[in-house]
Amino acid sequence: MFLLFGTTLRDKVLVTVTFICEYCRMSAAQDVYERATKFSLFFVPLFTISRRYAVVCSNCGGTTSLTREQATNGIEWAARSRQVS
Repeated sequence: MFLLFGTTLRDKVLVTVTFICEYCRMSAAQDVYERATKFSLFFVPLFTISRRYAVVCSNCGGTTSLTREQATNGIEWAARSRQVS
């Protein structure tokens, strides 16, 4: 019997916010990403092994790791700021 299995990485942009980047010190759009590692069997992703979060500056490409709480706070902050505007 032939069995194909492995892992794949999936990146998903959760939200885009605008604030000052800690690397380039410019006010620019920052994308909050979720990177999920998924176990695959016969090229079909079955379940998630791990999740990591990061924010990436669109100006300089600087990347900062986030915790899950920081990522969810960023999403909530973006939703509140859109309601006020």
